[in-house]
Amino acid sequence: MSSVRTATPQTARAINDRIALELLTEHGPLTASRLRELTGLSRPSVAELLGRLGRDGLVEIVGETGAERRGPNARVYGLAAGRAHVAALDVRVDGVELVLADLAGATVAERVLPLTGPDRPRGARGPEHPMVGVVLTALDGLGAAAGVTELHTVVLGAPGLADPAGGIPPLSESLPGWHRELLVALRRRLTAPVLLENEVNLAGIAEHRLGAVRDRDTFVLFWLGAAVGAAVVLDGTLRRGASGGAGEVGFLPVPGGEGLPSAHGCDGGFHGLTSAAAVRALAARHGLPAEGAGLAGAEALVRAAATADGGPAAAFLGELADRIALGAAAAVAVLDPGCVVLGGELGRAGGPVLARRVADRLRELSPLATEVRATTVGGNPILGGALLTALAAARADLFGRD
Repeated sequence: MSSVRTATPQTARAINDRIALELLTEHGPLTASRLRELTGLSRPSVAELLGRLGRDGLVEIVGETGAERRGPNARVYGLAAGRAHVAALDVRVDGVELVLADLAGATVAERVLPLTGPDRPRGARGPEHPMVGVVLTALDGLGAAAGVTELHTVVLGAPGLADPAGGIPPLSESLPGWHRELLVALRRRLTAPVLLENEVNLAGIAEHRLGAVRDRDTFVLFWLGAAVGAAVVLDGTLRRGASGGAGEVGFLPVPGGEGLPSAHGCDGGFHGLTSAAAVRALAARHGLPAEGAGLAGAEALVRAAATADGGPAAAFLGELADRIALGAAAAVAVLDPGCVVLGGELGRAGGPVLARRVADRLRELSPLATEVRATTVGGNPILGGALLTALAAARADLFGRD
């Protein structure tokens, strides 16, 4: 016969503390009476809990209610936001965007750093790329200006594979060498843990917490931009795969491509049909005038087509939707996620109009019922996902894990 284990008083206190901290994180500052309502704890238990968390430097009085009777019941308690600070970085091929935030998630400093200096050839020896020094200097400067002397956690989002074990991305001819150098330099300079995550995975985290799939725990986000990728979230958990390569749909063989993808390039795969360069070429084939160069030009073309009543623009958007549906159908056949989100710059530009067209085509390709939604995350979803990840790590450490 197995014995029934009961929680010790110390364990019960730790659980209650964590619940209270999570409620303050979710709802913001609360009165003691509101905490009693949300937790179901007694008045003495909540009073003891708040005193304990205050002594630990995790909770502080942030104001009072407008109640006529003053005293403990009128006090409003909130997270001690200055207890810890985190940093998030979105590292692109053309620069870095970074943000510092307190424990409550409020931004205390941010900066955009365009690429400086040419990227050194892969394998070159000598001094580090100048961009590494620019980022380190900016991070130090932002911290000093905001009065942040120490970081608890740093999360860096970057293109390409992120090894879930070691975190060091493998060498790739398609990515700048300074990405790896920056990661190594940050880990040498800072005492805080520096975590690496694939940029599309971070966008998926942001979409789940803040965007179009807050009501779902299983979905696939397709990032449509200069390059293409996917984030796979199953049962509320981000799935990275054995080597961090889950979601590399750019290499997916699909009909309509020029040949097949290879281990050294994805132009023959899904990337060759839906990347920004492919979208501009498709628009030109439909006789649409260029709306600018690069990713911005492709984004403008898709946005204009999504508002067109018909003609070549509508035909262009329809063919683009057909192409996206090919990749979505492959993901649906393997994963049955029930929902596909169109993210990235091109997914945002196409919005609900493009999402509906993809859904219509997907119904013809797959018997599995699948919603297609457009991204709704505001701002930079990669940076937002990196910040959410850093805050989750800091709070798990300070609040205590299950």
